Amino acid sequence: MPNLFDLNGQVALITGGATGIGFGIARQLTALNATVVITGRSPDKLLAARNELGERCVALENDVREKAGHAELIERIETTVGPLTTLVNNAGMHSKKPSLDATDEEFQAVLDTNLLSVFSLTRAALRVMIPRGSGSVINISSMSALYGLTQVAAYSSSKTALLGLTRTLASEYSHTGIRFNAVAPGFIESAMFLQIMEADPARKARILSRTPAGRFGTPADIGGAVAFLASNAARFITGICLPVDGGNSIGF
Repeated sequence: MPNLFDLNGQVALITGGATGIGFGIARQLTALNATVVITGRSPDKLLAARNELGERCVALENDVREKAGHAELIERIETTVGPLTTLVNNAGMHSKKPSLDATDEEFQAVLDTNLLSVFSLTRAALRVMIPRGSGSVINISSMSALYGLTQVAAYSSSKTALLGLTRTLASEYSHTGIRFNAVAPGFIESAMFLQIMEADPARKARILSRTPAGRFGTPADIGGAVAFLASNAARFITGICLPVDGGNSIGF
């Protein structure tokens, strides 16, 4: 039998792929033989990621908020790297403050990055995927789309909307051979996150107490889930949200 998880021949675009969860996704996809294109706004971070990931990685400086350039970005990838098979909408913007203190401008900025840019880039990708009759779009949502978290009104609104977008596109275009799914990460380790946890032991204990797996997640955990959804092992899966949270969303 063929290896259903082998991504050889795939070309995946990962926005915000130079650091954090995006880098964890890129690392997993390249390990499974995909070619990845990572984008971001920091040339230095892109170069460092490219050097670590090796020859299967192409790094392109790009700001997802510049929606007028999305079609050009897809065309550049198609021309210089190969036919795009997977789009991972990972780049995002966070904002945490009491809802009464959040301005309309701050709320709009989060929506523009986390939702409107995702729709625009996905639309550009679909224009090349649909004629080929295959492809996978994977949106990185959040546990804040699954239950209420305080002081993240804009962020949770954008990530919840991503689930609606995922389901709508799946209903509308899955018959063309394109699959649309979302991943909802739980509490994922990063240098900043771990520093915050160490400074607030009570919060750390509270989070872990309602996480059945008893630990925080890692970018590699998210990378594994995305790799599965991008692979032929998930060829009959579309329109779903996969929580990758150690059971946090069902823990008590």
